[in-house]
Amino acid sequence: MSIERELRKRSENKCELCSNEENLSVYVVQPSKDDELKESVLACNTCITQIEDGEQTEVNHWRCLNDSMWSEQAAVQVIAWRMLSRLRKEGWPQDLLDMMYLDEDTLAWAQATGEGEDPEDKIIHRDSNGVILNAGDSVVLIKDLPVKGSSMIAKRGTAVRRVSLDHENAEYIEGKVDGQQIVIITKYVKKI
Repeated sequence: MSIERELRKRSENKCELCSNEENLSVYVVQPSKDDELKESVLACNTCITQIEDGEQTEVNHWRCLNDSMWSEQAAVQVIAWRMLSRLRKEGWPQDLLDMMYLDEDTLAWAQATGEGEDPEDKIIHRDSNGVILNAGDSVVLIKDLPVKGSSMIAKRGTAVRRVSLDHENAEYIEGKVDGQQIVIITKYVKKI
């Protein structure tokens, strides 16, 4: 069964964030690991556009999170936490954030993109050319890298897709090389 079909069944053909029934599509919550169904939501174009582009955010649209933040689905909780964090200066989102409870893993997932951090405290990951890296980006290795604890060598020119960022250190990202999840130092990669 396809992921979209499973999500439509789970959400009863409604946006899992605002309950809109039109223009629905699958949105994968970054950074994703392996279970695409658990890491995806069925969302309308309005929600997806505003999630991806903070400048198009309509504050009142997100009052829908008052209901959807209580979803049993971790991916929905993560988006709710991120959007409430982004909007918390409005007042009412901070009240909802104060009521929200996320287990440790879900909270770490929600915080992985740096949403909700003050801009001066936010860790910025940059590649070897100084280009800003975001969770979900693809990079290419610019040097052969020996993988610690393994006999594997990640070869120069290897593409690493859908990287995740270390939210504590600007020099580290994670990605899969030859099916193995490894930590990569940002000065040895170039954004594709």
